[in-house]
This record gives sequence, structure tokens and C-alpha cells, in this order.
Amino acid sequence: MKKFYQDEFLNGKLLLIDKPLGWTSFDVVNYLRLEIRKSLDVKKIKIGHAGTLDPLATGLMLICTGKLTKKISFLQDLEKEYIGRFFLGATTPSFDKETNIDKTYPTNHITEDMIKKVAKSFLGEIEQTPPKFSAVKIKGRRAYDYARQGEEVKIKSKIVNIAAFDITDITENIITFRIRCSKGTYVRAIAEDLGKKLNSGAYLSELRRTAIGEYLVCNAILPEEFVKTIRKEF
Repeated sequence: MKKFYQDEFLNGKLLLIDKPLGWTSFDVVNYLRLEIRKSLDVKKIKIGHAGTLDPLATGLMLICTGKLTKKISFLQDLEKEYIGRFFLGATTPSFDKETNIDKTYPTNHITEDMIKKVAKSFLGEIEQTPPKFSAVKIKGRRAYDYARQGEEVKIKSKIVNIAAFDITDITENIITFRIRCSKGTYVRAIAEDLGKKLNSGAYLSELRRTAIGEYLVCNAILPEEFVKTIRKEF
């Protein structure tokens, strides 16, 4: 039985994992790699993921093992879907809750119709500048390294595509949304730009990836559940 699973994982297996809050994408990959090596008694196995999630985000990660890692670039190009919440009336340097609020803004002038109209303005191809607290590389270093040291660097903008952007609820200063977007889209930057377009401020307070292409988070399992499953086999 162990030989069967060894061959299965080495030849290539796609795992749908639901990343917990607080874990980095590296944490997930490393955790699974160590468990697979230990449980299947293999010295070395390739494992990679098809799209990073920030530590404060949860949701679907596609994990490839063995020979299937060659298809990671294809999976990375698939459209992503997220649900989440923006907090309206304040901003943070990281555009999310990683850093503290640095400025507050008035919101009394903002109506539900204004919010929905602005959301529609993001549809299609848009130019977006990644957050300074991001993994974008600048001169061999990550942008967040410069930001955490208080160094100002110029980050190049890029073109991304927003296929859908639905406002599903507005309760006081909390905007709940669903968005489908292309590879490389920073939803945190959408929050920042949304706030500016409303002559106010906004930051991302919650984010969950629900789909990558046709793969759905409802079919994913938590890393700990995967470990329990594989340990039951041996």
C-alpha cells in the first residue's frame, strides 16, 4: 500500500488545500512536504503551489507534487475568485490589517449607489500598482523588505483584468464583495484605489480565495486534515 502512495505522489498529485489564517504559503508547502516525506518514507519529493496567499488571507491553494509540478505555471495563469471585506474610512500602509491604520477619512458623503458605481469602474483591464508591502522584486529584493525598513522605492504598475466585481453587502463601514480577477491582481490594491475613487480611504480587512479556475475551496481540506488522512493509511 505504501508503495502505491509513493508512486502516486512522485508521479504527480494535485492537492486542494484550504489555507488557514496566519499561515504563509511557504508554511503550507513545507508542512505538507515534511509530512509526505515522513509518512511515505521518501527522501526527496518536489512540491510547489500555484499561487501565493498572504498570511492574513485564507482559502484555496493548489499544491502540486512530483512530476505534476511541471504544470504549476499553467495553473498559476487560471482566473482567481475571492470574497472578502473592505473597511471604509481609513487606510493602512500595507492596504490590509498587517499594519496599523495611518489615516482616517470622512464617509458621510458616500452612498450605496456610489460604491456600486465605483466597483463597476474596475471591470476589464486596469492598470494597478502593487502595494509596497508586497513580494514584488525590486533590484533583487522584495518590496516589503524596503517598506519594513522605511525605504521608498518605485514599483512599476501592471495591467490586470477584473472579470467580475460584485458588492454583496454594505453595513456601516464594512463593504462585502466578490471578485474574479487575473493572475497577479492585488485585491489589497483594489481596496486602496476604491477608497481614493470614493474621495475617502479603504483597506482590506478580510480575504478568502474561493476558486482557481474550476477548482473550488469547498472541495479543499485544511493542512491538518490532510495529515490525519495520510496518517490513517499507515
